[in-house]
Amino acid sequence: MIVLEKEDGLWIARINRPDKANSLTPGMLGELAEIAEAAQEAKALILTGTGKVFSAGADLEAARAGMATSPLWERLSSAIAALPGLSIAALNGTIAGGSMGMALACDIRIAVPSAKVFYPVMKLGFLPQPSDPRRMIDLIGRSRASMILMAGQKIEASEAQTWGLIDRLVAPESLIDEARALSADSLAADPVIACGIKEMLR
Repeated sequence: MIVLEKEDGLWIARINRPDKANSLTPGMLGELAEIAEAAQEAKALILTGTGKVFSAGADLEAARAGMATSPLWERLSSAIAALPGLSIAALNGTIAGGSMGMALACDIRIAVPSAKVFYPVMKLGFLPQPSDPRRMIDLIGRSRASMILMAGQKIEASEAQTWGLIDRLVAPESLIDEARALSADSLAADPVIACGIKEMLR
């Protein structure tokens, strides 16, 4: 289930399936892609989850049925990367597998200290989505991307911050408040200026 809140140009999309580690079904993944595409009109988009895991990636049964290689993953990350407004991944916990793509596509990534990052595609026998390795390399370099994608390492949030994969560590109770605070200037700015700066940063 995806819960979407809209308030004065700020959209908050929350993955709400904590009993299944916020793993995504095809319907949930499609809904996230539709939200990201519609968020072209938003000034800022925050992606987060409910519970102690941001997302475990594809639901296990759905992955076995082919979801792990669904083009919906790339559709979602491409829509996020194309947003004219600010995008923030507020990682309430561990992020794994295909769900990494949406965080990599965001402008900013903040996380709780207990979060871990891993993307075990090689172990599971899948290629990552096409844009994910390049975005990861742009953030942390080729060798560290290889640590995640080829060596299958689980990276603790503190190390991920040192690498530049996570921008700030935030206490769980303050995570969404911090994401809102980071959005404040974009929400208050002239949209033409905000979009212009975003384009210059691409």
